[in-house]
Amino acid sequence: MWLLRTVTTLFLLAVLAQPVLAGLYLSGEWDALGLHSGNAVLVESLSFFLLLAALAYWLTGRGRGRVPIAAALLWFATAMQAGFGYGRQFGLHIPFGVALVTASVLFTIWVWRQGARTPRRRWWGTHRAGAAR
Repeated sequence: MWLLRTVTTLFLLAVLAQPVLAGLYLSGEWDALGLHSGNAVLVESLSFFLLLAALAYWLTGRGRGRVPIAAALLWFATAMQAGFGYGRQFGLHIPFGVALVTASVLFTIWVWRQGARTPRRRWWGTHRAGAAR
């Protein structure tokens, strides 16, 4: 759980830096575009490590299956977002960036909530065939 929380928090910090760097560029700090681009590589890398951490959390038997699914969607979304940015498709890049920031914040909040630590139930042994209720 701590690996997932750590990677998720680092991912969120890198994602939150993106609009700040874009805003600096738009306000005349021309070097910020290079930082925005470099940070995009960091965001993509961290999204991949987030996916690996989510898979590890799930495969160890502790986490629910929706965690790696959500992490895979974030990984895919960061790849799409970077593609929109490098392709200069700003009509998609900017609103998709807002959605990515929102999804990243919500995922991080979920990972840090107490309920995320609750292990998943095993599908076997919870109900016995023919057992009285």
